[in-house]
Amino acid sequence: MKTKEIKGHIHEAYTPDSYPEAEMIQRSEEHFEWIDRRRTVREISDKPVPQEIIDNLIKAASTAPSGAHKQPWTFCVVSNPEIKSKIRAAAEEEERESYANRMSDRWLDDLKPIGTDDVKPFLEKAPYLIIVFKRVFERDEEGKKHNNYYVNESVGIACGFLISAIHNAGLVTLTHTPSPMNFLQEILERPENERAFLLLPIGYAEDEVYVPKLTRKSLDEIAVYY
Repeated sequence: MKTKEIKGHIHEAYTPDSYPEAEMIQRSEEHFEWIDRRRTVREISDKPVPQEIIDNLIKAASTAPSGAHKQPWTFCVVSNPEIKSKIRAAAEEEERESYANRMSDRWLDDLKPIGTDDVKPFLEKAPYLIIVFKRVFERDEEGKKHNNYYVNESVGIACGFLISAIHNAGLVTLTHTPSPMNFLQEILERPENERAFLLLPIGYAEDEVYVPKLTRKSLDEIAVYY
């Protein structure tokens, strides 16, 4: 591996993948068509998933860029039925309060086509839950606090990588964000520097699954070229 010292630090040579223009167009189109088939799925089977797959999904997520390469994330993998049951009970308690008192009428109306409610069986049925925690700061060996940088942005990108990796593996998931999520830090006994960011139940889809018939915004609606 060829290396070079830049501003007092070692850098290694990197050659990104490159393709002819026609192949680039084809690859980009095929990738869009593939990722466009990804859908949020709530009907998750309890069929076992090899842990090796979960390990690889997390490793893929960990390749995401992060502020100053601090990698401010922790991926907590839960397969223990008792812990999953505790998480479901606490999540549904928060969701009941949200649906009854926290969400506006407009919010509730917007959710109607999606078909969600405060009952979350997937939190127990899915073979794995991955709870992504953001690491707001670190403490050194002397206990001194050091803030991380662009934490929300970094962890959000990692979650995107993770969701894409799940789809690539032939599994399904959904982005679950009960609010507030403090109970996850308590149940999983996470340290003071971690905050729950996103909960992803992961598994195979049930044999018969229905998802809302939705349309995505067109390119003209989401992109502005200058």
